[in-house]
Amino acid sequence: MSLAITERSRVRLLGQAMDIVTPQDVMRFTADCIRGARKAIVANHNAHSLVLVRRDPAMRALYSMADVIEIDSMPLIAWGSILGLGLAARHRCTYLDWREDFWRLAHTEGWRVFYLGGSPGVAAKAAAELRRRWPGATIGVHKGYFDQRPSSVENDEVVETINAFAPDVLFVGLGMPVQERWVAHNYERLDRGVVFPIGGAFDYEAGVQVAAPRWASRAGAEWLFRFATQPRRLFRRYFIEPWSLVLPAAADLRRAWTYRRADQTRQGVSRTDGRLGLALAASVRLGPAGVDERHQRHQRQQRDPERNDSNEVRAIK
Repeated sequence: MSLAITERSRVRLLGQAMDIVTPQDVMRFTADCIRGARKAIVANHNAHSLVLVRRDPAMRALYSMADVIEIDSMPLIAWGSILGLGLAARHRCTYLDWREDFWRLAHTEGWRVFYLGGSPGVAAKAAAELRRRWPGATIGVHKGYFDQRPSSVENDEVVETINAFAPDVLFVGLGMPVQERWVAHNYERLDRGVVFPIGGAFDYEAGVQVAAPRWASRAGAEWLFRFATQPRRLFRRYFIEPWSLVLPAAADLRRAWTYRRADQTRQGVSRTDGRLGLALAASVRLGPAGVDERHQRHQRQQRDPERNDSNEVRAIK
């Protein structure tokens, strides 16, 4: 697998694990999983998810199961850069950042792609446009309006439909936090595929929503573009929710400062040169080896399905 979750890639920001990867890294990871017939989950974090995950057990389970956790937020990229983690604009990963690379690969490799989500007719319209542009890809869709309870007959039928299609990639576009809950509850029932909780990606392909210009995204102004188009829906998300992240941000800084002081004491130096970020980088890595223990357990179980050392993230009620 060309993308390994190592000490250099998996870090903790604002209390949650995420990976320093580029869109190209994610595409290589996806292609490797498909070639090796390996299931995987590629999740993503932004400021909204960081708020939701603190109060939603199923979301927490999904992130503990994820093989890769993209950073889908320029403010998070900026925070990681302040912390000295080497984050830059190229590390922002979301569907709109890798869509062309993805569909080019799907076309040339003949991938089977299934999209679950959207209003009736929207996903079908998007799929028709994508088939026109990328005829080498095989695309299946199902609307996002169904009884999503794990025990419901309708949900069983959706899972059966997906398995019958046998996707290489499954896009789940039910919106946060519903899509993360659905993946967490149903992942073990899926026979194959790399699963992406992906929001309203096909709304863009169908022309239902207009994507922000790429320059606005790179400049960290995508949120402003989206707020201008949907102010009532997004006001709370952009102006109220971020305040709940003040304490996790303070914890990042406090942990970094503690590490820096301890490092100074060890070296017997009263004053150190260099960026604060160098100390911050060491302090926010996950665990002694930089890799989250839950993630390691999930990776082991993916390699050896007979193991059963991660029951806590499988038994979701």
